[in-house]
Order: sequence, then structure tokens, then C-alpha cells
Amino acid sequence: MNNIILDVKDLVSGYDPFFLKEINFSVKKGEFIGVIGPNGSGKTTLLRAITKVLKPKEGELIYGGENIWQMKSQNLAKKVAVVAQNPGISFMTVEDFVLLGRIPHYKKFQFMETKRDLDIAKRCMVLTDTFRIRDQYVGEISGGERQLALIARALCQEPELLLLDEPTTHLDIAHQLGILDLIKKLNKDLGLTVITVLHDLNLASEYCHKLLLMHEGRVYKMGSPEEVLNYKVIEGVYKTVVVVDKSPVSSKPYIFIVTEEERQRRAKTKKNIDS
Repeated sequence: MNNIILDVKDLVSGYDPFFLKEINFSVKKGEFIGVIGPNGSGKTTLLRAITKVLKPKEGELIYGGENIWQMKSQNLAKKVAVVAQNPGISFMTVEDFVLLGRIPHYKKFQFMETKRDLDIAKRCMVLTDTFRIRDQYVGEISGGERQLALIARALCQEPELLLLDEPTTHLDIAHQLGILDLIKKLNKDLGLTVITVLHDLNLASEYCHKLLLMHEGRVYKMGSPEEVLNYKVIEGVYKTVVVVDKSPVSSKPYIFIVTEEERQRRAKTKKNIDS
């Protein structure tokens, strides 16, 4: 049985002058994929292409065996949900904001949420620990709480695939772990397929089944954290010196940075020894 949920074939898409070029990869149901790469490498552009914000110039995006651009946007929104970096709305209660996720499921001439819609929204808020702040305005809650509200709204769509664009940006370490622990739980317990853009390579290593490393609009490498996160690959893409070792807790790859000062100190020490 074919368990491929998303298949990207020879994709060329983007904004002039930057384009994704010859993107090929597939995602299986239930996988947790981390999209990594330097700034400007095409991570967010890739998410926009998957969600029909950007039309391909070449290639195909196949979801569940159907070309995304032949699917009605409403039908796609029932299957794929996006967690962006900014809610874009502040003068709305958390509950009303989360209920926006039910709009793709509205029937013709339906203008108000049904009891089922309200029950699903409540379940999603309880799951994301936002039910306690349901009556507060989105603009008044903390950054971590806003991120949870965004996830609750996405879950309200009852998607099969969840896309997240840097969900831990601007959050402290406790909130970063809280968000990623929640996403991992959704992936494991609900079988939700996840594709998330992450900047922190160590978080990507800990949480993701596979990593897709972008570089200059292309897929540089895709595979397990062990296959992608080695010092040669990282130094080749990020142009910085690192040391890669195993985490003493999980045995996953862990990246240590090497500062310019430390590099100079080591070079000076080596020169003294050689002389």
C-alpha cells in the first residue's frame, strides 16, 4: 500500500529573482520532517508552494495522489493546515480565532458555527492548553500562547498534514520545548504528518524523523539527522566551523559551534607546538 502523502516532483517555483529549482522529495504518512538551511535558502518559499500561495513554474506537487493545483482550495484546507509566524489578528478572542479553522468545513450558506464546530474547537484548545485563555484577545497574550493558539486553529481544520513555519522563533527555551513536545505528541498519538521549518539544528535533530536541508533554492541533502548533520555537510552549507558529536541524553547528533576567537587560539597553540 502506498503511504506517500506528499510527492514533490521537479518543482520550480518562487519570486523573481529567487526560485526553488528542481525540488524532488516525498513525505510518508506519519513522518515528522524538519526543513533546515541558511537564511534565504528557500524554506518558507517551499511551504508557500505546498499551500498554493505560489504557483509552480515547472513540476508538480501531488497530495494523496492528486495534483494540488487541481484541488479546490477549500478541499486542500481540510487536509493541510499551516501554522504561520504571525496570527495577523489581534482584536479577536482566542476562541473566535481558533474557530476560524472550521471555515473550510462550513456547508453552503453556513454563516455560524455549529455545536460540532464548537466541540472541535474546545477539544483543540484543551489539547494545546489554550482553553484557559479562550476569552482573552490574541493581541494580549504572550508569544508562546499565541503560537499555541495558532496550532489550535490549525488543528481545528482536522488536517492530515501540518505545516509550521519556524514555530519556535522568538520563544525562550522552555516555550520552544513545550511547542515541539506538543507537535511531537500530535505526530505520535494522532498520526499527524508534520513538516516544520526550524533554524535550531539541535532541536531539529532531537525531534524530527528526517531532515530536508535547503541551500540556494535546492535540496542539498535529505535523510535522517545522522545522515544530514555531519560537520562536512554543515560547514559546506553554513560556511562556519562546527563540531558534531552525539547528545549524551538521546545519542542524536549535536552541533557545537566554534567561535572565531577559539579558532584563532587553537591555531596559535598549534603554531607554538609546531615551532
